[in-house]
Amino acid sequence: MSSLLDRPAGTVHSGAVRAGTFALAALVLSACAGGAQAQDPSVRNSEVQDTAVTVTSCGHQVTLEAAPERVILLETAPVTILDGLGVMDRVVARAGDFPAEYYSPELAEQIQDIPSLSEDLDASGHLMLSQEEVVAQEPDLALGLPDGVTRQGLGDAGIAVLEQDLYCPEPDQDADFEVLWAEIDRLGTVFRTEDESAAMVDELQARITTVETSDAAQRESRTAAVLYPSVGGGPVYAYGTGSMAQPQLEAVGLENVFDDVTDRVFEVQTEELVDRDPEVLILLHQGEPDGVSEAVISLPGAGAMRAVEQDQLIVQRFNFTEPASPLTVEGLERIGQELHDQD
Repeated sequence: MSSLLDRPAGTVHSGAVRAGTFALAALVLSACAGGAQAQDPSVRNSEVQDTAVTVTSCGHQVTLEAAPERVILLETAPVTILDGLGVMDRVVARAGDFPAEYYSPELAEQIQDIPSLSEDLDASGHLMLSQEEVVAQEPDLALGLPDGVTRQGLGDAGIAVLEQDLYCPEPDQDADFEVLWAEIDRLGTVFRTEDESAAMVDELQARITTVETSDAAQRESRTAAVLYPSVGGGPVYAYGTGSMAQPQLEAVGLENVFDDVTDRVFEVQTEELVDRDPEVLILLHQGEPDGVSEAVISLPGAGAMRAVEQDQLIVQRFNFTEPASPLTVEGLERIGQELHDQD
């Protein structure tokens, strides 16, 4: 099972030295017998799979001795990346809500066949799951770190942990599409699928360029806010420049009215939202869309906002904006199409 390496960098076990000696001797004999004969590609691929790699996650160095074979999904965002890399068959368990609307019918069916540990979310949309349930699955890699599960606790059980950079207490970089490219590249490195990750980035970049050069994006800039309203009463959350909402808005030619707030997400008071008067509102939700628009329209004074007056409200599922995944690009395309349709 792949795990975090506890030994210092450069330390080699004696067994590895003996194995390396025998491998070297075999290589010399092979060279003498076969001259410049090319090595079997399957052998080269096997060697790559078994080479330790180290990546960074929230400031932690995470080393995996081999490509993960037992993966547990503790958040939904990695699904479309893993699918693009061709490694979804390595997911042995999942936790959280994986709405079929995000995926192709084939991928949605594949996800449904993966055992689910929990689909319970608290009022703020956070997964409710115990660490013991995760450890019991004996994964070698956990993607995501929900409340109640710690990196140290999983590490003690030999489980490597990777988190989305934007979810880290102190993200390594600003929120832009470079975050997505880095996430795809990191997982490509972890699973030793660098060719697939490079192809995925190229395809997504081309799709973004198409949106950026569209008529909707090129027209006169308008202001917008991206919100997560509480249906049935409760706080309204807004997204600042630390979220993937920022590059989405920029790509489609909208100006974030909260571009002076560096937080990823924060609670916003109704008075401030109305005072900033966005011309477009993008409303994120998890669960059913019913009542999402009404949760904002019914706020005191909300009718004075230009977005409400002109019915410029776009409702879409949370993962089409956050965190960084190929779904973020699809969400961008959806926003662009909505803006085009509203013209």
